[in-house]
Amino acid sequence: MSEESIPIIVKWGKETMSLSLTPSLGVKALKSNLYEKTQVPMERMKLMPKSKGLWRGLLKDDFDFTTVTFDKVKAPITILLMGSAEKLTGPKVKTIFVEDLKPEEAAQHAPEPSGLNNLGNTCYLNSVMQCLRNVKVFRQGLQQSDSNNNSGYANANAVASNTNVPPSVAPFLRTMNSTFHSLDRSLDPVSPTPFVMSTKMAFPQFAETGANGAPQQQDAEEFLSGLLTLAGQGGQMQGKENIMKAYKNAGVDVDEKELVGVGNLVDALFGIQMEETYTCDELEVMKNSENDKNDSAGVDVDVAMADATSSSAEAAVVRHDLHRKLVCNIQGGSDSASQTNVTHVMEGIALALNGKVEKHSEVLGRDAIWTRTQRMSRLPQILALQFGRFYWKETPDSQDHTGVKCKVMKPVAFNGELDIYEFCSAKVQKVLKKSRDKALKEEEDRVTAKLMGAAKSGADADGGNDEKMGDNDESEKKDACMAMDEEGAGDDDDDLKAALAMSMAAAPTEDDTSDSEDVMVGPGLPKEFQGKYELFAVVTHKGRDADGGHYMGWVKAEEQGGGSKIADTEEDNADWFVFDDDEVSPCKTEDVLKLKGGGDWHMSYLNFYRAKK
Repeated sequence: MSEESIPIIVKWGKETMSLSLTPSLGVKALKSNLYEKTQVPMERMKLMPKSKGLWRGLLKDDFDFTTVTFDKVKAPITILLMGSAEKLTGPKVKTIFVEDLKPEEAAQHAPEPSGLNNLGNTCYLNSVMQCLRNVKVFRQGLQQSDSNNNSGYANANAVASNTNVPPSVAPFLRTMNSTFHSLDRSLDPVSPTPFVMSTKMAFPQFAETGANGAPQQQDAEEFLSGLLTLAGQGGQMQGKENIMKAYKNAGVDVDEKELVGVGNLVDALFGIQMEETYTCDELEVMKNSENDKNDSAGVDVDVAMADATSSSAEAAVVRHDLHRKLVCNIQGGSDSASQTNVTHVMEGIALALNGKVEKHSEVLGRDAIWTRTQRMSRLPQILALQFGRFYWKETPDSQDHTGVKCKVMKPVAFNGELDIYEFCSAKVQKVLKKSRDKALKEEEDRVTAKLMGAAKSGADADGGNDEKMGDNDESEKKDACMAMDEEGAGDDDDDLKAALAMSMAAAPTEDDTSDSEDVMVGPGLPKEFQGKYELFAVVTHKGRDADGGHYMGWVKAEEQGGGSKIADTEEDNADWFVFDDDEVSPCKTEDVLKLKGGGDWHMSYLNFYRAKK
């Protein structure tokens, strides 16, 4: 017997293979070698000797090759293999190469979305377009049409011919829609030449050039306002049928009742119904002074108020107006004399919604100072917010006295979530409060259940000691209640009864809750909406020159990676993209929240929020 490798020949069907057999390694080693050559599974292999002097019948796994005297076997030693090979299968997931995809498919798998080329101070346009790119309902309103011949835009032309709608509406909307489509289908930066041309036709002021013939820088907010105005006039954007169709195609549920008083998709999506209340300050002062006199003289307050109402009171003036954005006033610019120091966006919004105006008073028979208070009575799905960074400063000492446009550089912080509950009307607050109270109760129940679970496990470990402590606690509670009863006797009983009566009077009745059910908070809002909005896009401006500088867009990524939190906060550090015209780079939420201003770096000018689910 030889311990060296022995050359053998294996015949498998029409194939003949030369192998080496090492007797000491056994049958499994031979089968393993054959599997590498033939892909026949070892359990399917049937090996039979073709040369005499090897073994009889089929080769078994426990056969010992050392019992064979290979020197006496006539060369070449031949073995017959029977068995079918495994069927070769491809990978479970087919490998797809970007080069083999269509342009529109490749663009969807790209790590970064495509940018827009700057065609000469068009960064104001590029940044706003990138922010509106992911507003699905608005995109659906642009591209929906009754047939393939763009009858939606034909309707826009028909509207323009029969009304005061400018003829530039149809080409403006058509080129805007095609620009969005090009961005979705391209891996490379897109040149928005047709859209820029239609923009300058619709807004001649955007076609102004400087002394050297180069296009002048424009205001991004002015462009956004003009864009929304023209979009609302498009035929495919008007009417409840078109509005509901756009929402449905975008996967958003909307009830026809929610569209009462809404004429077009832009107002349904961006529109904010404002309830403006005006009260005369001088009459309020007169009322208060009269009440003080009556109190000191012991006069019945109700009678005195009735007399005052009939003689000198003037009813508050309530008006309703439609806005398409909120404004955050920033002190330190045109109103530097004010004592209000705005450091956060909530302070700036509150400042913008309240103010003083001069108007005629019928009771006084002259102009007087009135307090204006604005509250939102209908909420949008997409909330646009403008930071009042630019203002006009008079220059009386200059030769032309024309004034100059200035920029407020001071920092105004903002968060990834905007809660507008305090800026809503009383009726809307009632509806939102139901959802907020429900969410708060669910959170309290969750925390309570978690604490009770921990307490139960602790009680099981402590055993009988807790029962004794519980008895002591009960006795202490009884003693405390008896002491409170003794101390609260006398005059305190009357105070407690009065407080109880006031709380019962202030409690909402069934009629109050039923009224809130009929209030439509806004179209397309999530169920059980709590009045909270999520930041998803920002337009920033860099530079100290209000008529110059550079705009960039910052947009939250649709697909998010692994979740993480911003340091020392509970805010998600989500993935974002920053669009510097044709250059696109990834960034994070913490980078976006640094765009509050206070230096020469980019600072927020337009914030876009969407209703939070």
